[in-house]
Amino acid sequence: MFELPEIETVRRELDRDLVGKKVRSVEAMSMKTLGRYKNRKSFTGRFDDMKILGVERRGLYLTIGLDGGSTLVVDLGSSGSLRRNANRDAIEDHTEVVITFTQHGQLRLIDAGGTAQIFEVDSEALIDEVPSLDGLGLDPVDEPISWTEFGRALLQRNVKLKTLLTDESFVVGIGNIYADEILFEAGLRYDRPSNSLSSQEIRRLHRALVGTLHDAIKYRGTSTPDRPFVDPFGVSGDFADHLNVWGKQGQLSSRSRLPIQRVKFGGAWTYFCETQV
Repeated sequence: MFELPEIETVRRELDRDLVGKKVRSVEAMSMKTLGRYKNRKSFTGRFDDMKILGVERRGLYLTIGLDGGSTLVVDLGSSGSLRRNANRDAIEDHTEVVITFTQHGQLRLIDAGGTAQIFEVDSEALIDEVPSLDGLGLDPVDEPISWTEFGRALLQRNVKLKTLLTDESFVVGIGNIYADEILFEAGLRYDRPSNSLSSQEIRRLHRALVGTLHDAIKYRGTSTPDRPFVDPFGVSGDFADHLNVWGKQGQLSSRSRLPIQRVKFGGAWTYFCETQV
């Protein structure tokens, strides 16, 4: 799945670009991304003349506020992409939804893998319609948190650190890539119990968590061959050039000059350096 830095990159671009634009029409090419609807018309007929008020992120969902009290919810999954296009641009393969504005082009949802979803809800009923949003944990990008508050939440759990970091009820939007990078920066092993950390180690983990996510957003997310990512203007994220351990098994660690290790943990590969304790 895409992780927080990728979704936040999309959110920031769309919020700068779309606010104030009015919808002229919506077209759906198939039902692939419309799992909540019986037919295409029941989705596309909802948006005529609506104006975009803002673009926010709730966990890994994008929420596009519309006048009239509606919210357009987009889940990009692991293969979706929102793209800004001119009306005259050729329709790419796997384009599922096209939103045309009265001025300044279109917003297109492209999804080759069939993992994305898009739907409209009453803004006041967002939690009822997407109940998983009610149980989200810390969001260190949207709401900064002190290391002491982070530490209290950490020490209340007795869970292996990578398991905890990838648990959305503890912290949102972290998957395998960023969990491994955060733990490398903090110098902590993936299987270290969360309630065993000293105050100094909690500080390091907090700093690594916040710093890694903000750096990844600065470089506009991570694009890999297995999970390509581009922003709404088709530009790939560059943070893959700054990864320290993820996907680098056998290469020499920048910290120890020993080979980076890879093990299976929780059904996925985990990358780490022998200096992590």
